[in-house]
Amino acid sequence: MGVEIKLSDRELPVSPVFIDFLYHIVAEVPFEGAVWGDQLSEALTNEQARLVRSATDNATLVLSNAVGQQAIGRAYQLLVALMTGDVELIKDIQLRFHFINIIGVPRNGGSYLTKEIYRALGFHPDRVPNVIAHDGFPEAGPFTFDRGVNSWTTSLQTMAEYLTMVELYFGKNKPHSGKIVVPKKLTKGTYAGGFFHRILGHAVENILTVRHPVTSCISTYEKSGGWPANGKFAVRGNIEEWARRDLVYTGVDPEEIANTDYFDAYLRYWEQYHYYVATTGLSASRDIIIVAYGKERMEDLVKSFYYRFGHRDPKPESFEVFDNHARHPEWFRKAEPVVKRVAEVWNTVGLRFPFEEVMEGW
Repeated sequence: MGVEIKLSDRELPVSPVFIDFLYHIVAEVPFEGAVWGDQLSEALTNEQARLVRSATDNATLVLSNAVGQQAIGRAYQLLVALMTGDVELIKDIQLRFHFINIIGVPRNGGSYLTKEIYRALGFHPDRVPNVIAHDGFPEAGPFTFDRGVNSWTTSLQTMAEYLTMVELYFGKNKPHSGKIVVPKKLTKGTYAGGFFHRILGHAVENILTVRHPVTSCISTYEKSGGWPANGKFAVRGNIEEWARRDLVYTGVDPEEIANTDYFDAYLRYWEQYHYYVATTGLSASRDIIIVAYGKERMEDLVKSFYYRFGHRDPKPESFEVFDNHARHPEWFRKAEPVVKRVAEVWNTVGLRFPFEEVMEGW
């Protein structure tokens, strides 16, 4: 007996992010003004709302254009390949592109590293679209099944769209050591480490950034609008929403989170995130660089990429750090056993957690 299953774009609609990207291609609108590489910005953005509005406005043009139609068809072709295990189709992409993923909890220096690797490759970072360089896409996170949403399917579809965008954006670029290099800040890579490792290829290069939870927390609340007046955890931006979501995923009562001291909630999120690094499949890749947050360490790492890509006298931008050792001294005491636990878990899978460097507290 044969069974035929049909899914249309009603069940699996094209994402607004993909439509916005294709609009720039088909309308020949330059990619410019990207701000993802600004390591010092503390401003919150409404980028997602803008993308939804622009997709609605621009969908007709994209869908009526031959290039847009071809790209959307390619994305659905790759989605079917991912759903059915068409290894050969995915292998063609792996053989053509070399992915460098910068992975770490938010506010850990990943944007700086991503920006400098792009500069080392000859790109102007402000002309590299957010969807290509930064961490919102492809989608991955704790499993969700709700009305009209299966997060595993979403991960597959956004990966298919991302790979299509990679082909369009990087396809004519100069190869290095036989492959075209694709840098990506992949914060969400921890939630589906095996997925990203297998789809982007065994040769994928992962850079793991690690920062002390106290200074990560300070940077997070400063990014999100400042210290809450009541000292309790609040959700005002993407990072805080990811933290809330992760806590709920592991069983914390949503109402309890709003009554939890800010650092207690953040510290639990930080700990969970770093467990995912060791337990979801990222450690299957042996090509992993682990770098602790710090001015010299970050700048030395990016210089190595400048040398690698042919620069004789690399001059990366300065990596800015600030001394927060005098702030929240009680947090440092509370964080130390948590950092030790994470280090022990990493060690069990062969990842050397840079404990001494992290405990410098930058």
